[in-house]
Amino acid sequence: MSRRQVGSTRRGGDSGSFPFVGALHSKSRSSPLLSICLVLVGACLLIGYAFSGPGMFKSIREVSKITGDYSCTSEVQRAIPLLKIAYGDSMRKVLHVGPETCSVVSTLLMEEETEAWGVEPYDVEDADSNCKSLLRKGLVRVADIKFPLPYRSKSFSVVIVSDALDYLSPKYLNKTVPELARVASDGVVLFAGNPGKQKAKVAELSKVGRPAKMRSSSWWNRFFSQTNLEENESGSKKFEKAASKISYKPACQVFHLKPLH
Repeated sequence: MSRRQVGSTRRGGDSGSFPFVGALHSKSRSSPLLSICLVLVGACLLIGYAFSGPGMFKSIREVSKITGDYSCTSEVQRAIPLLKIAYGDSMRKVLHVGPETCSVVSTLLMEEETEAWGVEPYDVEDADSNCKSLLRKGLVRVADIKFPLPYRSKSFSVVIVSDALDYLSPKYLNKTVPELARVASDGVVLFAGNPGKQKAKVAELSKVGRPAKMRSSSWWNRFFSQTNLEENESGSKKFEKAASKISYKPACQVFHLKPLH
């Protein structure tokens, strides 16, 4: 878009459609360098204006939603205030499982009376300084979630998972999801991708090595039933009620499960 604007500006200068550009051309013999500089400055100003306008950023957000370049981990951060309303004091000790968990843990730690830990399923070679600090402190660890989590039962009040289960086959989901419910004392909140609306981000695809499998809500409900996992109706209703008050519509599917007893 910016290239087209630059091109139209230059063509306008050549055809003399802008008065001030025409004036510059009339004096180009005496000061050609000044004319060129002013034309370039004007082009830069037009480009800057186009990118600073709200319409530009709005269109970028629309394209982002259409192409599906949107992670459920980002959705978790948007939903934290609603989760605090739905789960109340249970949000005091939270475990997040999924890619980019450092960003979620950092956000949770800024909340009052909230402790947070994270499990990153993939490598963190490109981790920033904040993430490296969380890793050194033991608040975030790298672990393969296809195997048992390194925590005792009911170690956390609420477990939140995002962008991780979509990459697992049913063979591993049968073990991983009950394992998440095992380490929770009050509930599990599962953020899953929407079929046909989202696709794996390029960065995640390069780490995992295979595309994500976006499953429907009916598929997930059958899976929960087959693995003896029950819906947390109280948490689900409170979350939906809080969301409706602010007209919040999550881009991902959100499931609320009871912990294993």
